Amino acid sequence: MDLDGLLVGPAASAPSARRGLPATLVRRGGDRLLVDCGEGTQRQLVRSTGLLELEEIFITHFHADHVLGLPGMLKTFALRQRERALTVYGPRGLRGLFKALQPIVGRVTFPLELRELEPNDELPRDGYRIAAYATDHGVGALGYALVEDPRPGIFDPERAKQLGVTPGPDFGRLQEGESVNGVQPDQVMGDQRRGRRLVVAGDSAPCEMTRLVAFEADLLVHEATFLDEEADRAAETRHSTALQAAELAAAAGVTMLALTHISPRYGGKEVRDEARAAFENTVVPRDFDRIEIPFPERGQPVLVKASEQELV
Repeated sequence: MDLDGLLVGPAASAPSARRGLPATLVRRGGDRLLVDCGEGTQRQLVRSTGLLELEEIFITHFHADHVLGLPGMLKTFALRQRERALTVYGPRGLRGLFKALQPIVGRVTFPLELRELEPNDELPRDGYRIAAYATDHGVGALGYALVEDPRPGIFDPERAKQLGVTPGPDFGRLQEGESVNGVQPDQVMGDQRRGRRLVVAGDSAPCEMTRLVAFEADLLVHEATFLDEEADRAAETRHSTALQAAELAAAAGVTMLALTHISPRYGGKEVRDEARAAFENTVVPRDFDRIEIPFPERGQPVLVKASEQELV
């Protein structure tokens, strides 16, 4: 089952030549989950994956750079005569936001559901869940974690044969949790293996809840709006410095840290270098870079630059 995060927009509140406004597309198998929808997101999708008929959009908070892409995207869906339902999730106040956007969006051709989430709400999915948690941004704001279910251990066919199980369908029954002729699955299956975890924190000051939710995550996508020399400004605006994000990633024991919400005042290298002093496996993606997340036994997450991909 493939899992990756496509950085559709890794910039801060103003875009730069190499980074669009906040949006991250999380892809797991056939599921496509868009986290935030900054201005220009639909064009960014057209340029990378094509404008998908997304079924779920997750908004971290309602600052303009995270939501102004919604009216245009919804209008485009309506102009296409879309019929498939779309659900938009966000913190308390989501319905009020859409009431304000109604005169701009107008009538849509598809069922549109708005779901306000509270911290610690979980959305079960097939093989994983989406968990919302509170972040620290001075307004009602949520981060989101994709947490896969644990996976069965590895089947030991030699042990099964030693116990008298005939190769063939009985092997499959054991792997599906059934006993066969008195042989129990736990006698031939290895220890349960953990699923993968991807956390998108949104805009936030360094936050203990992010550290807890991201504990041993495969990938943490965290903002780094400032460098450490502007730590006072970061604290005032409830943002993070690159160093603070890296220190949080190290404390959480994540495998990879991807820094986003990059101010146009920075090219990216200085942000990366500051973070790597505290957490080596840090990347600072540009538009359309993606991070592939294999199962842990198959290796670590890998940054695939846009220049190495075949875009639309």
